[in-house]
Amino acid sequence: MTSGDSVPRRGRRRRRPSGDDRERAILATAERLLAERAVHDISIDDLAKGAGISRPTFYFYFPSKEAVILTLLDRVAEEVRRRPARAGERVSEDLAEIHTTFRVHAPVMFAVAQIVGESEEAGKLWGEILEEFVAGVTAAIESELERGAALEGIAPRSLAIALVWMLERVLHTSLAGQQPALGLDDALDIVLGVWSRAIYGNDTFGG
Repeated sequence: MTSGDSVPRRGRRRRRPSGDDRERAILATAERLLAERAVHDISIDDLAKGAGISRPTFYFYFPSKEAVILTLLDRVAEEVRRRPARAGERVSEDLAEIHTTFRVHAPVMFAVAQIVGESEEAGKLWGEILEEFVAGVTAAIESELERGAALEGIAPRSLAIALVWMLERVLHTSLAGQQPALGLDDALDIVLGVWSRAIYGNDTFGG
């Protein structure tokens, strides 16, 4: 074994972080800081320092702090998009997975709730995400109506909009600790019960 095999070569430069590495570092810093403080208490300098970069370098990757939060939201949404709403017992599984995803990323979801009323871009993105979910639930309800399993009466899309907004508000208040609110451990079961009764008129989701 030569000395070159046993001792690190001093002439070899350390790998410089790539653009993707820096972007990931900024996003990871943001999510960590959001677990510690409100979004309005986090500065660009905090994000840059946490990512190990300068303030000017930060702006090479993101134009604003809001852009960082929206990117985090899009990542959470992408996790949810992989689980399209379906009818029957699979809806309960999908809702459980969505509940878990939102709970894991609770600081991000709370930050989005804080800026969505202030930012047109944030409101638009959140609306697009909810619209995707509404479309999936609408399709599921229509499928259940075709096979005679779901209740007739309320138009599928109207019912889907009401159910999705109920889910959004219940999860938000539970995650944010806003009062009155359902406890996190109870929220999912209660939401499933309401969805089941609204779609089927019984506790189909419960078995």
